[in-house]
Amino acid sequence: MIAVDDGVPAPLGAHFDGRGVNFALFSEHATAVDLCLFEPGERHETRTIRLPARTDDVWHGYLRGVLPGQLYGYRVHGPWDPAQGHRFNASKLVLDPYAREIQGRIRWHDALYGHRRGSGREDRIDRRDSAVYMPRCVVAAPDGPDLGPHPRPRPLHETVIYEAHVKALTRTHPDVPEAERGTYAALAHPAIIEHLVKLGVTALELLPIQAFADDRFLVERGLVNFWGYQPYGYFAPDPRYLGEGGVGGLKAAIRELAAAGIETWLDVVYNHTAEGDHTGPTLAFRGIDNASYYKLDAGDRRRYLDCTGCGNTFDASHPRVMQLVLDSLRHWVTAYGIAGFRFDLASSLGRSPLAFDPRAAFFQAAAQDPVLARVKLVAEPWDIGEGGYRLGGYPRGWSEWNDRFRDAARGFWRGDSGTLAKLTQGLTGSRETFGPSGRSPLASVNFIASHDGYTLADVVAYEEKHNAANGEENRDGHGHNVSCNYGVEGDTDDAEILAVRARQKRNMLATVMLAQGVPMLLMGDERSRSQGGNNNAYCQDNPTSWMDWTSDPDPALTPFVANLLALRRAQAALRRRTFFTGALVDPDEPLRDVHWLDPDGTEMVGEDWGDDGRRVFGMQIGNDRTEGDRLLILFNADEGPHDFRLEPVIGGAWTPVFDTTLPTGAVGPGATAYEAGGTVPLPGRSVLVLTASGAATGWMPGGA
Repeated sequence: MIAVDDGVPAPLGAHFDGRGVNFALFSEHATAVDLCLFEPGERHETRTIRLPARTDDVWHGYLRGVLPGQLYGYRVHGPWDPAQGHRFNASKLVLDPYAREIQGRIRWHDALYGHRRGSGREDRIDRRDSAVYMPRCVVAAPDGPDLGPHPRPRPLHETVIYEAHVKALTRTHPDVPEAERGTYAALAHPAIIEHLVKLGVTALELLPIQAFADDRFLVERGLVNFWGYQPYGYFAPDPRYLGEGGVGGLKAAIRELAAAGIETWLDVVYNHTAEGDHTGPTLAFRGIDNASYYKLDAGDRRRYLDCTGCGNTFDASHPRVMQLVLDSLRHWVTAYGIAGFRFDLASSLGRSPLAFDPRAAFFQAAAQDPVLARVKLVAEPWDIGEGGYRLGGYPRGWSEWNDRFRDAARGFWRGDSGTLAKLTQGLTGSRETFGPSGRSPLASVNFIASHDGYTLADVVAYEEKHNAANGEENRDGHGHNVSCNYGVEGDTDDAEILAVRARQKRNMLATVMLAQGVPMLLMGDERSRSQGGNNNAYCQDNPTSWMDWTSDPDPALTPFVANLLALRRAQAALRRRTFFTGALVDPDEPLRDVHWLDPDGTEMVGEDWGDDGRRVFGMQIGNDRTEGDRLLILFNADEGPHDFRLEPVIGGAWTPVFDTTLPTGAVGPGATAYEAGGTVPLPGRSVLVLTASGAATGWMPGGA
C-alpha cells in the first residue's frame, strides 16, 4: 500500500529513509509534475502520482511503502512555447537529473522528440508517448556512511595520470574473466592493477562514465558513442559497464585501486548534455525546465548558445544548475571515492553568464566546498565559444591540460622551427602561462597524446588522419596533428623507419616525464597502441580503440616508461613545487637553480632561443629543497650526433643514468662519469640524463 504526503524539498532526487521514498525535482517554470512508477518489464507506467507540494520551485512528495529498486520517471507539465524558451511536453517521460542509478538504454524513435520531427515546423508539439523508448530511473539504496577514512590524497607533485577507458582497458586482457571484461569490476582485476603499479602511475583517469547516450546518427550507422561525451545523468554510472558486479563493482574497483596506491579520477562533462540543439530529443533537462538548464540565444530563445560544438551549453551560472553540478561531484567523491575530476570544455562552466570569468560563481563555490577541497580539479581550458581558449586563465586550485606543451614537444622532435623557446618554457612548468595567476608548475598537465587525437604510436606513423571508419568521409577530426611518418604512411616493415619511430616515441615520453608539472600518459602508449591513424575514434567500440593485451609491437617500451617514472620518483628536481627563477643556489657558488646550455658549454642567451636552426641544448637543474641530485638533461633533436662540452661552472663529475637510445632507457651500473671540462657524445635524436652524484642517487630501474 502506497500512501502519499507532501514530503520535503531537500535533498533533490529520490531518497529512501527506511519507510518510504521522498521525491524532489526542481523546475521553476513547470505548472505540475507527475511521478511515474514502473514495474520491471512494463512498457508504460503502472501508477502516476501528481507531486503534491511545491517549495521554492522544487516539486516534492513522499511515498510511504516504496522501496529501493523502484523504477520511475517524470512527466512535467508546463507551457509549450519555444519562442520563450519553454519546451514542456508531458507526453515525454523524462529522467530525474539526480537519479543515482539508471536502468536500460535509449531506443531511438521520433517519439523521443518534443517537437514533430521532420514536419518542417519545429514549434509544433509532438504528443506521442516516449516512455517505451526511454531508460528508467532506479530508486537507489542509501549510500551509507562516507567511505572515510579516506586514503591520504596523493600530493599533486607526486601524481602521474594514466588516461584510460573502462572497456578499452580491460576488454581483451586474457587474465580477466570473459564475463568481467569491459566492466567496472575489471578495473580491480589483479592483472590490471599490476600493470598500472608496474608502470608507476598514480591516478587512473577514466573517460566519461556518467550515464550517456549513443547519438542517433551513430546508431543508424551501426556505431556507438564509445568515449561517452553525451551525458544525460550526472549521478548515475553508465549501465553498459555494470556487468554482474553492478554499482558495487565500481565502488569495489575504486577501493582496490586506492589500496594499491592508485587514485581514480573521472572525466566529467558539465558543458553540454545529450539533448543537443533545438532539434534534439527530450530526455531530461529540456522537458524539466529548458529555460533554466540551458543558455538560450537572447535574440531567438528557440535556439541555444552553442559554446561546445554539441548543440547546447549547460548553464552553470544558474544557481540550481550549479547546485546540480556541485551535488553530483560531491556524490562521486563521498559515495564512490573519486579523487579527482577532469572537466571537459571547462570554459563553459566559467561563463557568467556569457563571458568567461575566473571568478565565476562555480569556481568560487568549488573552492570553498569542504568535500571538493580534498580532490584534484583539472580543466580542459577551452570551449569553442567567443573567448573560450583560456589556457592559464583558471583560478588557484585548478590544473589545466597544456596543449601548447604537447604541440611544442611534438614539433621540436619533428624538427619544426620556432619550437625551442616554447619547449623550454614547457620543460620548466610554463611559468609564463601559469605564473600570473599565482599558481605553480603543478598547474600544467603535460602530455604528448590523449584520447582526442593520435596515439603516441600514430604520432610517429601518420601525417594524415584516417577516419573513414567513422562514417563521415574523413571530414571529422582535426588536421592539426604535428606528426611525422618518417617516410611511410602507416605500417611498414622497414627496419630503419621502425627504429626511428621507436626512438622518437621514447624521446617524446621522456620529454613529458622530465618536465616540471603533472605528467599524463595515454592508455596503451606504453604498448605502442595504434588506432590506424584515426584521430577521432570516439565511435569505435572495437579493436581500433581497445588495448591489445595479446601482442606488443615494442615490448621494451613498457619497462622504458617504468624506468622513466622510477627516475622521476627518485629525483625531486623533476617534481618541483615552485618555478625556477635563475637564482643562485648558494651565494658563494656560481650554480643557479637552472642553467640553459649550448653544446659548446656556454650559457644560452636571449637570441639563442630565437635560433630556428637550434636542435641541441641542455638544462642543468636542482630542486628547491635539499633532497635529490642536481640533474643535467641533454636534448638532441638533430638526426646526427653532437658533442656536448661540460663547462666547470655546472660542476661534475656527471654520470649517465637514463638514455633514450637504449630500449629500456636505464643506464646500467658502472657507466663512465664525465668530468668537468670534458665532452659528452650525444647521439642523434636522443635525450640523456646525468646526475652529479651518480650511484648515490638511490635510483633503481623500475622495469628493466
